[in-house]
Amino acid sequence: MRKPSSGRLGRLVRRLGAVCLAAGTLWAAVVTAGSDSAAAAWAALREASPLAALKWELGDLWAKDTLSPAAVMTLGESPLLLSARAAVAELWSTERTEESGQDGQEETVTEPVEETPLETTDETDNGVPARTLVPTDPSGYTVCGRVYISNSTDHALSVSDLTAPFDARLTDGEPQILILHTHGSEAYTPPAGTDVVWSGNYRTTDSRYNVVGVGDEMAEVFTEAGISVLHDRTLYDYASYNDAYNNALAAIETYLAEYPSIRFILDVHRDAIADAEGNQYKVVSQIEGVGTAAQMTLVMGSDGSGLPHDRWMENLKLAVALQDNILQSYPTLMRPLLLRNSRYNQHATTGSLLVEVGAAGNSPEEAALAGRLFARSMAEYLIDLGK
Repeated sequence: MRKPSSGRLGRLVRRLGAVCLAAGTLWAAVVTAGSDSAAAAWAALREASPLAALKWELGDLWAKDTLSPAAVMTLGESPLLLSARAAVAELWSTERTEESGQDGQEETVTEPVEETPLETTDETDNGVPARTLVPTDPSGYTVCGRVYISNSTDHALSVSDLTAPFDARLTDGEPQILILHTHGSEAYTPPAGTDVVWSGNYRTTDSRYNVVGVGDEMAEVFTEAGISVLHDRTLYDYASYNDAYNNALAAIETYLAEYPSIRFILDVHRDAIADAEGNQYKVVSQIEGVGTAAQMTLVMGSDGSGLPHDRWMENLKLAVALQDNILQSYPTLMRPLLLRNSRYNQHATTGSLLVEVGAAGNSPEEAALAGRLFARSMAEYLIDLGK
């Protein structure tokens, strides 16, 4: 048998390399097909590469079903199970896509839902397009009174549970409320030409333009209402964004040890909302006789991440009651309430709320007005509750 010459071997190696390169290019194109930027494409490749390598090792790279590598490895341990792979894959797919409610309970919502933008024709003070987002269809939400809840957890929600009495109440001690900002450098958009030193995309350490300024407004309103409040103006996301929640939790625990009278903790943030083309827009609520406020969102945590948070429902009941009360006076100020798996440090008290005031596109003035309206409504509600 003749051995291939070095020239033929070289041509064979080059052809094999070309085939591998073409296959790799095709795979990369498929993986990054939905990416809208180079950064997103790179992130998709980094996420998919380890999984592809494992599937290659298992000889499972071109399988048409959606079984995970772990499931394939388990089936491979038994010839009997492996022969039933098609049936297992069908059962797995059915269980993942089937949605059914339990008798006597609202169906658990597990997918994001959309709000309908109302037409907003008023001129905006900072040049950013404005929308008013409101839910117009209860499908996909748990609805409790005036409150629409988008539930991303596996917890089933019932109206009877959500409207039951909650623990958090004002007491005689001082202070009663702690306001802080896990992401304090989250900023708004002032008019063009404003002199702002930015520390990142829509972030600044200047409290005139970030969420700390909103906290100042809220603290002032609570104080005017006779409720003692502490406002921690520390930027826990600067300069290490990834450590923000851990840093904020350490501060919360210190405050609670020093001031056991604290019953309510407001973690004030802002959202970031863009259209399909990636352009930022603001979310607004027209308050008759008052002005234009930023729309707000309450984001509530749970134990869905696996971290202990036994009394998350107490926080959620408080949030639902507050939002329902606010919507009586300001029907478009509050966007749907979000229930998420992360706990957002809300396990510290049964009066903890994460409050998103507007979005990056809103002006500082719109955010400040929203903060004042929220604080005034919350103060009046809690005071009336104690009578």
